[in-house]
Amino acid sequence: MLVDIEIKTRGLEALSRCLGLVDAERFICLLQRDRFDYTQWRQTLFAELSGEEISRRAMVLSRQKNSLAVAEAGVEYKTRNEPESGAH
Repeated sequence: MLVDIEIKTRGLEALSRCLGLVDAERFICLLQRDRFDYTQWRQTLFAELSGEEISRRAMVLSRQKNSLAVAEAGVEYKTRNEPESGAH
Protein backbone atom coordinates (compact mmCIF):
# COMPACT_ATOMS: atom_id res chain seq x y z
CA MET A 1 0.00 0.00 0.00
CA LEU A 2 1.24 3.45 -0.91
CA VAL A 3 1.73 6.16 1.68
CA ASP A 4 -0.28 9.37 1.30
CA ILE A 5 2.53 11.43 -0.24
CA GLU A 6 3.14 8.77 -2.90
CA ILE A 7 -0.55 8.73 -3.80
CA LYS A 8 -0.61 12.52 -4.06
CA THR A 9 2.55 12.58 -6.17
CA ARG A 10 1.44 9.82 -8.53
CA GLY A 11 -2.04 11.29 -8.80
CA LEU A 12 -0.71 14.72 -9.76
CA GLU A 13 1.68 13.11 -12.25
CA ALA A 14 -1.20 11.15 -13.84
CA LEU A 15 -3.41 14.23 -14.04
CA SER A 16 -0.57 16.27 -15.49
CA ARG A 17 0.11 13.67 -18.19
CA CYS A 18 -3.56 13.64 -19.21
CA LEU A 19 -4.51 17.27 -18.75
CA GLY A 20 -1.25 19.18 -18.67
CA LEU A 21 0.01 20.86 -15.51
CA VAL A 22 -2.23 23.94 -15.65
CA ASP A 23 -5.47 22.04 -16.25
CA ALA A 24 -4.49 19.41 -13.66
CA GLU A 25 -4.18 22.16 -11.08
CA ARG A 26 -7.48 23.66 -12.24
CA PHE A 27 -9.11 20.23 -11.81
CA ILE A 28 -7.84 20.01 -8.24
CA CYS A 29 -9.07 23.55 -7.50
CA LEU A 30 -12.50 22.69 -8.88
CA LEU A 31 -12.71 19.66 -6.60
CA GLN A 32 -11.74 21.73 -3.59
CA ARG A 33 -13.92 24.73 -4.42
CA ASP A 34 -17.16 22.91 -5.18
CA ARG A 35 -19.04 20.68 -2.82
CA PHE A 36 -18.02 17.63 -4.75
CA ASP A 37 -18.73 14.05 -3.78
CA TYR A 38 -16.19 12.07 -5.80
CA THR A 39 -17.70 8.72 -4.78
CA GLN A 40 -21.17 9.71 -5.95
CA TRP A 41 -19.79 11.22 -9.17
CA ARG A 42 -17.80 8.06 -9.91
CA GLN A 43 -20.82 5.81 -9.31
CA THR A 44 -22.97 7.78 -11.76
CA LEU A 45 -20.24 8.48 -14.34
CA PHE A 46 -20.90 5.35 -16.39
CA ALA A 47 -24.33 4.43 -15.00
CA GLU A 48 -25.90 4.23 -18.46
CA LEU A 49 -23.20 1.87 -19.79
CA SER A 50 -22.99 -1.87 -19.28
CA GLY A 51 -19.82 -3.46 -18.01
CA GLU A 52 -19.26 -4.93 -21.48
CA GLU A 53 -19.53 -1.50 -23.11
CA ILE A 54 -17.10 0.06 -20.62
CA SER A 55 -14.67 -2.80 -21.28
CA ARG A 56 -15.07 -2.46 -25.05
CA ARG A 57 -14.36 1.28 -24.91
CA ALA A 58 -11.34 0.72 -22.68
CA MET A 59 -9.94 -1.84 -25.13
CA VAL A 60 -10.45 0.51 -28.09
CA LEU A 61 -8.70 3.33 -26.23
CA SER A 62 -5.86 1.02 -25.22
CA ARG A 63 -5.33 -0.11 -28.81
CA GLN A 64 -5.37 3.49 -30.02
CA LYS A 65 -2.78 4.52 -27.45
CA ASN A 66 -0.59 1.51 -28.24
CA SER A 67 -0.76 2.24 -31.98
CA LEU A 68 0.14 5.86 -31.36
CA ALA A 69 3.07 4.91 -29.12
CA VAL A 70 4.38 2.49 -31.75
CA ALA A 71 4.03 5.12 -34.47
CA GLU A 72 5.77 7.77 -32.36
CA ALA A 73 8.63 5.39 -31.66
CA GLY A 74 9.08 4.86 -35.40
CA VAL A 75 8.63 1.12 -35.04
CA GLU A 76 6.91 -0.80 -37.81
CA TYR A 77 4.09 -2.95 -36.53
CA LYS A 78 3.45 -6.29 -38.23
CA THR A 79 0.57 -8.63 -37.72
CA ARG A 80 1.21 -12.32 -37.17
CA ASN A 81 0.07 -13.24 -40.68
CA GLU A 82 2.03 -10.56 -42.44
CA PRO A 83 5.01 -12.05 -44.31
CA GLU A 84 8.51 -10.81 -43.59
CA SER A 85 9.82 -8.42 -46.21
CA GLY A 86 11.83 -10.23 -48.84
CA ALA A 87 10.15 -13.57 -48.07
CA HIS A 88 9.09 -15.69 -51.05
